Amino acid sequence: MPNRLIKSENLMVHLLIYPHVLATGVTLPVEMLLAGEAFARRYDKSALKLNTQFLSESSAQIKSRAGISMIADITLDHEADVSTVPADIIIVPSLWRNPRPVLKKHKKLIAWLKHCWQQGSTLIGVGTGVCFLAESGLLDNHSATTHWHYVEQFKRDYPQVDLKPDFFITQSEGIYCAASLNALADIIVHLIAQHYGKAAAQNVERNFSHEIRKPYEEQRYLEGSGDRHADELIAEIQFWLRTHLNTELTLTEISEQFGMSQRSFTRRFKAATGVRATQYWQQLRIETAKELLASSNLTIQEIADQVGYQDQGHLTRLFKQNLSLTPKVYRAMVRKKLFS
Repeated sequence: MPNRLIKSENLMVHLLIYPHVLATGVTLPVEMLLAGEAFARRYDKSALKLNTQFLSESSAQIKSRAGISMIADITLDHEADVSTVPADIIIVPSLWRNPRPVLKKHKKLIAWLKHCWQQGSTLIGVGTGVCFLAESGLLDNHSATTHWHYVEQFKRDYPQVDLKPDFFITQSEGIYCAASLNALADIIVHLIAQHYGKAAAQNVERNFSHEIRKPYEEQRYLEGSGDRHADELIAEIQFWLRTHLNTELTLTEISEQFGMSQRSFTRRFKAATGVRATQYWQQLRIETAKELLASSNLTIQEIADQVGYQDQGHLTRLFKQNLSLTPKVYRAMVRKKLFS
């Protein structure tokens, strides 16, 4: 797999534009990334400098589906260096309706995407824009998703792709696929957390109103992800944890129930899932509490009891630590967005 570590002080992002592109798939990620950069650099001047550029195959001006004219900063015809110094992140937005006519006219762009991935670029395909990645062959024998309306044609056109139509997001070896604009927004929040830190991601998430949806980790299909590993005993324990959130047992006592020592359990859980068992357990409880705050009229104390925290103050401290909000403020904000 190519090396995807950023090796400069800049975060270079290319956004592809072509006829019938949905402009929102281009403008929304730019605005979110700019907000993440601004927040991070407010507190750390050494944070990565964001450099976003529109890229097209040959035309310097593209008309979107909405009739908005967009000007390419660089084109494959006139910028030789784009093929040798690929961007860190390349976003391939969705198109309106059938993408086949556009795909046929952009063979050079498709080949360029494959080259960039081989050089270490992270690729993000959105909706029918995923077809560009499928055409390149990069998705053969890998997971992918696309817009629900295009699923059946996608299956016929790209039988070698392991399509996951029930997932909003898939991730495989540096390639993300988003089924919708909202899913793209969740991927961008995830990438902001990676490059600019958790606080910047939380700030962007709040300002762009995505806190009412499930987080990126719960929407994706990740090849080799934490709940799709080969350790069957750890998977069984994960299921038990998800269905016994209000248990008073400690992780040590739970592991003993499954015939494992604490040391063996700790080692195997981290090896299988990539996260510590305590971290996984806590995040399950927080996400369930968020859902209950949004969808139920239970008191905060009752919610704390349901997710295994007898002390309401403990839940409040965890919310402040993870979301920079109290449960009360979170509920008010989510309810306002859901019902206003």
